[in-house]
Amino acid sequence: MLKKAFAAIFELFRQTDRVLLALCCCASLFGIFMIYSATRWTGSNRYVAVQSAALLIGVAAYALISLIDLEIAIRRWKWIAVFNVAFFLLLKAPFGVSDNPGNTAGLKFPFLPVSIGPAEVVKITFIVLLARQLQWLREDRNDLKSFSSAILVAGHTFLLAGLYFVISGDMGNALMFLLIFMAMAFACGFALRWFALLLAGIGGAFAAAWHFHLLPDYMRSRFLVLFDHSYDVRGAGWQQTRSLLTLGGGGWLGQGYLHGTQTQAGVGSIPARHTDLIFSVIGEELGLLGAVAAIALLIAIIVRILLVARQASSRFHALICVGIASMVAFQMIINVGMCLFVMPVIGLTLPFFSYGGSSLVTLFAAMGLVSGIKMRSIRR
Repeated sequence: MLKKAFAAIFELFRQTDRVLLALCCCASLFGIFMIYSATRWTGSNRYVAVQSAALLIGVAAYALISLIDLEIAIRRWKWIAVFNVAFFLLLKAPFGVSDNPGNTAGLKFPFLPVSIGPAEVVKITFIVLLARQLQWLREDRNDLKSFSSAILVAGHTFLLAGLYFVISGDMGNALMFLLIFMAMAFACGFALRWFALLLAGIGGAFAAAWHFHLLPDYMRSRFLVLFDHSYDVRGAGWQQTRSLLTLGGGGWLGQGYLHGTQTQAGVGSIPARHTDLIFSVIGEELGLLGAVAAIALLIAIIVRILLVARQASSRFHALICVGIASMVAFQMIINVGMCLFVMPVIGLTLPFFSYGGSSLVTLFAAMGLVSGIKMRSIRR
């Protein structure tokens, strides 16, 4: 019986995209080593234990989710839409927890040892739902130019992103929904004039919110420090000032693993070093070469996903791959930009590398969808 079980598991993994799985595991293990270094000063191995357990669960999720036939699952699209909204509304229940000032972006259930970021889960179901919507507009309605089509997909995205932002106050993940939408709509072939109108609208809305002081003070400060690094160094600019100092101390080859001056210091050194600013830890201890290696791994994952998109058996599957690739790409760009002090701190972590159990599991689940798409394209 046990032999048959192992044979079934081996056969399942044999059919998956093992190159993608290997890349994701390499990035995650790299991240776990850096999380250990970043949290060593605390004297606790809890972070490494949680991330390691998340990796094992993620690998299992990768294999199991690759079995899902998305063409069948999307027939229940109304239930997926309800799930997206309901999962966000749970943040208003007693389960909602706050990790940062102004944000309530996590769910802590009494039967789970760690909190869950609902945005991490809903980004995946949103991509699947949006891919079906775009496919319907292109193939069933044959209309990607009309105002009604643009409003239909943009309305879906803005309503979901707006609901999440109002409930959670998490600007980073709300922005991710918009960026994923733009990448998928562009890949689908939407008329370029709608992108110009969208960008103009977003820019105008932001300018108005800034002028009339509609943005919270902490959010305004995060943008002000980008243009004046001496502004509020011990407040809004503290995280990025310390990040840049840490990153710059690594040089070409770094100060050595477990030997970073800022990384190994205690309280008052670099904040969020195992989450938002893990890239700075990599840069300090492993130098420019280590930082480039981390980015190269993520780029390899993105390229692999896009290669699967090219071979996909349907536009629906291809758009899902584009959405997942754009999610990883935008999050990487924004996180590295935060560490380099060229983008505001908006709470986006470095995919596969930063600490976060629910984030890692959902990333592997997303990769499982890509693997399943590849499996089905080969069969056909």
